[in-house]
Amino acid sequence: MKLLISGKTKDVYDLGDGTYLMKFKDDATVDADGNLDPGGNTVGASIEGLGKASLRLTRYYFEKINAAGIFTHYISSDLEAGTMTVRPAEIFGGKTGIEVICRLKATGSFIRRYGDYCTEGQDLDYFVEVSLKDNERGDPMIGNDALNLLNIVSYADYDDLVIRAKQVTEIIREDLAARGLTLYDIKFEFGRIDGKVALIDEFSWGIMRVYKDGKWLQPFELVKYFE
Repeated sequence: MKLLISGKTKDVYDLGDGTYLMKFKDDATVDADGNLDPGGNTVGASIEGLGKASLRLTRYYFEKINAAGIFTHYISSDLEAGTMTVRPAEIFGGKTGIEVICRLKATGSFIRRYGDYCTEGQDLDYFVEVSLKDNERGDPMIGNDALNLLNIVSYADYDDLVIRAKQVTEIIREDLAARGLTLYDIKFEFGRIDGKVALIDEFSWGIMRVYKDGKWLQPFELVKYFE
């Protein structure tokens, strides 16, 4: 087993049999002020049991999305070991990749960028935008034309990503709503497996903002709704 990537919240290993192993950590990202933030670029907290809790949520949603006929990299998982086995994927752009964000309500970086034109919690109706995974440059947003011009994502693949992001967001929004929870936004990673666009990475608390009665739920507050 060879370590390929040591990430902020996961390590990725090559199992040598055509599959990869993702090991979930107890680390959490924070914003510039040290507050827990799923969009943060710095690891600033370690919460015991967070890795396994994130994997439990990840397995739940990948199995639900697979069942809906949407192609993903997920194969299986071991909750006790805190690991997930996946198909290796080619990421868009060939470097660190991109993130596809689907926003149902205004919050976080959307408010920081466009606060003069919107209010916290304002409905955004499945608004999709893309950012580069580039910590040094603060994960800059990038438009459809630039993605195509720089050979990161073609126009056809971009349209595909937007459709898939909205489909998956709807699945998760409905599931959370049935639990009395409100999804504000969620970010995805996509890649190609055998030439096909596939949903990859994870579905832990760290990729979504979920609220209960107007309050943003922190990791273990969210996890208890899935026990």
